[in-house]
Amino acid sequence: MSRVTIKDKTFQTSIPEDEILKHVKAVAERINHDMADKHPLFLAVLNGAFVFAADLMRFITIPCEISFVKLASYQGTISTGKIREVLGINEDLTDRHVIIIEDIVDTGLTMKQMIESLGTRNPASVHICTLLLKPDKLKVDLDIEYAAMEIPNDFIVGYGLDYDQEGRNLRDIYKIVEN
Repeated sequence: MSRVTIKDKTFQTSIPEDEILKHVKAVAERINHDMADKHPLFLAVLNGAFVFAADLMRFITIPCEISFVKLASYQGTISTGKIREVLGINEDLTDRHVIIIEDIVDTGLTMKQMIESLGTRNPASVHICTLLLKPDKLKVDLDIEYAAMEIPNDFIVGYGLDYDQEGRNLRDIYKIVEN
């Protein structure tokens, strides 16, 4: 499938699933090495990161735990700029090594707020692991240790990412086709 239509937008394949998985495995191998003796807690950000988190966890070979947090900042194709925590963190983060799993970091504003929120819970460390990074769109300085792939500033769907809640089930990543 090279093109898909979701609602009023057309998308074309940008990154095929086999290439995505190659990058996910490489990030997992780095985490396995860096966190070998730390028993990290992965915090996957819903809804977008659920596919990435599932695939990443299959490549993680060290003792670890995973939990989920839900944040909202998008509406359709535009970031609202307002971030609200919908589903919070129930785990005690004191002295834990936390790795945030995110689908995409573009402006970095959501991630900055999440790191600030986690910092109040006394973790030993907080790390960022994102499937996709849009370096040209970053508005804040973040230490993103684990970025599977850098992409241009295209609007994308698939592999957990959505357009107005649809398209998350696509196996590949698609970018919008401007008409």
